[in-house]
Amino acid sequence: MTTPSKPTTSGVRASDAERETVATRLREAVSAGFLTLAEADERQAAAYAAVTREELVPLTVDLPSPKKTTAEPGRRGPVTDGARRRLAVHAAIVGFLAVFLVTRWAMDPAPWFWPVWPVFWLGLSLLLHHRFASRTSTPTTV
Repeated sequence: MTTPSKPTTSGVRASDAERETVATRLREAVSAGFLTLAEADERQAAAYAAVTREELVPLTVDLPSPKKTTAEPGRRGPVTDGARRRLAVHAAIVGFLAVFLVTRWAMDPAPWFWPVWPVFWLGLSLLLHHRFASRTSTPTTV
């Protein structure tokens, strides 16, 4: 087992994810105008050099708290990958059946366009499938 290069007297060691969280918060503070580039540069260098969590605290203590993200109840995010595949299969089946029915009508001596009703219901089923497909939640900032 190797010994640490900087011995610490107390405190829990900081993880890479915690250092990256602090660095991200510092970048956001620069973009919002709370820090100058020089200040953020110094603080980011200290964040990446920090060994314990206590060394990370003073780097962001004077910054406003980060905005919370919550899912807005009325809004839904994009369709998930699995739902997108199922929708694609559904759309292919609806397209095939619509072409088949229109071709069948063209070859039939029927005086009126009877495939309109089956194609309408097939299209409605596809629309409802899209409406109720699994989606990811869309976070909004508060």
